[in-house]
This record gives sequence, structure tokens and C-alpha cells, in this order.
Amino acid sequence: MHLRQMIDEDLVHAPGVWDGLTARLAEQAGFRALCASGFAVSASLGYPDAELYTMTENLDAVRRVREASRLPVVADIDTGYGNAVNASRTARRFADAGVQAVFMEDQLSPKRCPLTTGADVPLLETHEAAGKVRAVVDAARESAADAAQQMLVVARTDARGDDALRRMEAYVAAGADLVMPVTKTFTTVEEWRRCHETLGVPLMATLTASAWTEKALTPEVCREVGVRLALLPTQLLMSVTQAAQTTLTRLAKGEDPATVGADAMGHATFVDVIGTAEVDRLRDTYLPASV
Repeated sequence: MHLRQMIDEDLVHAPGVWDGLTARLAEQAGFRALCASGFAVSASLGYPDAELYTMTENLDAVRRVREASRLPVVADIDTGYGNAVNASRTARRFADAGVQAVFMEDQLSPKRCPLTTGADVPLLETHEAAGKVRAVVDAARESAADAAQQMLVVARTDARGDDALRRMEAYVAAGADLVMPVTKTFTTVEEWRRCHETLGVPLMATLTASAWTEKALTPEVCREVGVRLALLPTQLLMSVTQAAQTTLTRLAKGEDPATVGADAMGHATFVDVIGTAEVDRLRDTYLPASV
């Protein structure tokens, strides 16, 4: 089922993933969609979320996620990696890779993660940002023969309050399927409700770890205020990083590897998780029998 149809029917949660292993784990856990989180992709390359990687590096990560899982992917395309012309090309490349939704922000490039900077981030003028949204929408439309299979375009704003509402109105007029206030855009659930009622399109929320939206936007509240797509962009990343840091620190201090790994996933379970049985089945099906 295409993500477009899924959000028409009900709220969809998508965890943040960054490679084939995390994509497999999310699908096996029972999620219905994935988010190729820019924050996580950047972290996997050893960088903060400051648009230090290129469009191609991001696309490569998204393709690995797509290869490992059958679930629809929501991809973070940052600022589109340039002006409206660049953003159009970016959208075509991600659509060609089979991505079912992209979200793009209205910051000046290179972007800065609003959760890691205390100050407001610099934004494009509204008309220029709306032009980029229109370019991405047109590229998505041109990349799909069937409107039902067209890649969803989510317009993100890093503005706040009434300025954010005015900006999102312009993005909806430019063709955005959904809009995405960031965690700092509003401070109450009622503002989210007002946003949906004013704009008349579904909302996408980021339930970022430790942000107020993570607690306040429960599934019931999401449905009430018009959120149809809820991202969980950092929970897995933080959990994996903490576990890896703890394990490596213990090993570096000289603890017995057998003791450190006592609570870890067993080898047999792990090779099952990564699809060894399927590779064995293909080998038995297509390779000549051993003599």
C-alpha cells in the first residue's frame, strides 16, 4: 500500500533509520513505514545535523534503506541542497529511488538543526521557500505516471507562531501535501489544532526524543489535531549510540569480552535478523549442488 493511502486511512508512525540493519529491525518490529532521518544519516557519517553531507551521500543511505526493507520510506531532503532548481533535481532523484514522501525545510542552506542550536535559525523569504516547494511538487508529479503513486511532499517550517502559519499557507498554496511544524514552532497542542483547521491539510509531527511533542502528541491527540504522519527520528539512534558507547567503554577498560557480551543478542538470533536464512534459500534454489 502506498503511504498516500495509508495516511488517508489512519495515523502512521515512522521510526528514524539510517542503514539496512536499522531498516530491517524497524520492519521486523512491526512498523508500517520508515523515516530516513537526516539527523541519523548525518550522525552515521560522524557529523552533526548541519547539512555537511551531500545530496548523493543522503541518497545512497536512502537506497540502502530501501534495499533492506519493503516498507514505504519518508526521506529528509534538508533544504533540497540549493535553490528551487537544485531542489527539483533532488526530488526527482529521490522519487526515482522509490521514496514515497520527502520533507524539505525553509531554512537558508546549509541548515542547522533547531534542537542543537538555542537561537532561531535563518530562514528563506517566504516567496522563495514557496517556489522551492512548488518545484519539488512539480518534480514529484512528473516522476509518477499515476497520481495515487505520486511521492508526497511535506513542507517543513522552522518559523514560530503566526509567522509559521503564514508560511505554511504559502506552502500549501504551492502544492504541499502535508506541512510540518518543528518542535519549536508551537508550544501547545491547541496551536497544532489551529494549524490544521487553518490550513486544511494533514500535519506531520516529529516526536523527537526529549522534546515536548514526544509526550504531548499521543496517538489519540495526533488524530484529534490532524497529524497523520508522526516521525520518531531519534529514539533508535540514541538507544543504539548509548548501548554502543557503554559496550566499547567497558571493553576498552579491559573487561572480559564474555562478561560484556553476556546480555547482548546471541549470534544465532543476529544472523537470523540480518536475513541469513533467505540467502541460504536463494543459494539452494539457484546455485549448483555441491559435488
